[in-house]
Amino acid sequence: MMKLEINSAQEMQKLGASLGKIAKPGSLLLLNGDLGAGKTTMTQGLARSLGIRRPAKSPTFTIVREYREGRLPLFHMDMYRLENDDLASIDLNGYLNEQGIVVIEWPEIIMNDLPDDYLQLTLKRVDDSWDSTKRVVEVNAQGKQAKEWLEDTLAKFEE
Repeated sequence: MMKLEINSAQEMQKLGASLGKIAKPGSLLLLNGDLGAGKTTMTQGLARSLGIRRPAKSPTFTIVREYREGRLPLFHMDMYRLENDDLASIDLNGYLNEQGIVVIEWPEIIMNDLPDDYLQLTLKRVDDSWDSTKRVVEVNAQGKQAKEWLEDTLAKFEE
């Protein structure tokens, strides 16, 4: 596992943009972190780098938001409100087979239903102040595609 220090919302969006520029069809990104940790902020940067014009919003109340107008389709999911692990309310396998990018917030609820190749980021506040934008991002890549995605993203992010 590796750790990145992020000092602003703009830097979090830059990390997301780096992920989006490198992402390939079938990429799976899992985002962990408390409410307000920056998961949607990162996804906004990713969406913009794909050429998605409309603002990416949190899917907390809709479970899935679809963005199809970019270089790759983006499916932004939030499992926080998924009741009783009820995946029947969404077609998870359908989204995973779409050959787009799937971003899942609160993935721990459905980990047993996910493929073995994914990039997982855990976003943590550096201090307890709600107005602080400093974060530590713990990065874990599982599988060949995710490891390549991570290596290429880090090179892009450091440019």
